[in-house]
Amino acid sequence: MSDTSKFLQGKVALVTGGSRGLGAATAETLANHGADVAISYAASADKANAVVERLKAKGVRAIAVKSDQADLSSARPLIDEVLAEFGRLDILVNNAGIAIQGQMVDDPSLDWDHYNRQWQVNVLGTIANTRAAAPRLSDGGRIIFVGSALGSHVVFPGVADYTGTKWALAGYAKGIARELGSRDITVNVIQPGIMPTDMAADVSGELPNRDAILDMHPIRRIATLEEVSETIAFLAGPHAGYINGQQLTMAGGLGI
Repeated sequence: MSDTSKFLQGKVALVTGGSRGLGAATAETLANHGADVAISYAASADKANAVVERLKAKGVRAIAVKSDQADLSSARPLIDEVLAEFGRLDILVNNAGIAIQGQMVDDPSLDWDHYNRQWQVNVLGTIANTRAAAPRLSDGGRIIFVGSALGSHVVFPGVADYTGTKWALAGYAKGIARELGSRDITVNVIQPGIMPTDMAADVSGELPNRDAILDMHPIRRIATLEEVSETIAFLAGPHAGYINGQQLTMAGGLGI
């Protein structure tokens, strides 16, 4: 990899939910571009430590911090640990989240506890981490929320609450983009479609026919983790400094 690719050299990034899926891919991509990287994880220390070892093999500093986003009190200790280790924080990738889908809002057997936890983790936990990070984020820093293509286009039923959490984050991102702009901090939302992740596989049995969903995409395939993580890296980098308060959907043209 040439030196010109190291456009994040000297930066420190925190990727929440970085032990698997898009979070792990994003952590590795940011490291490929020179950033030192902290990841947070809720449960699997083994998976998180394996990611850290892969990051260190790229020649960057890396740590994993156990932090359950469902517990709002975990936000400040998470940011404290990152600052204690690296001395700064330049990039926050709000990736951690859960997907609970499949039940209609008028279903008398709706599992309120599971659906409420989704709001707790996806929205309140993400906001808590953002609030804790914002006053300590470097001027000129970046905040990137991982949303969902469902945050712009609801193409099948049974996803109202999940969609609601992603729309909430998109609105919140616009608000803090306005508030942090004077510090040259940009805030954007990337909205991927279906990706090859464990979380997508977990909910695939709750979705309508997969072929029918793919038929809605002008580019009839799912996104790759590399495509999405490289776009996150672009938003985190020096050439995206005037992109702010935006929602970028990566779903092969779904909804056009």
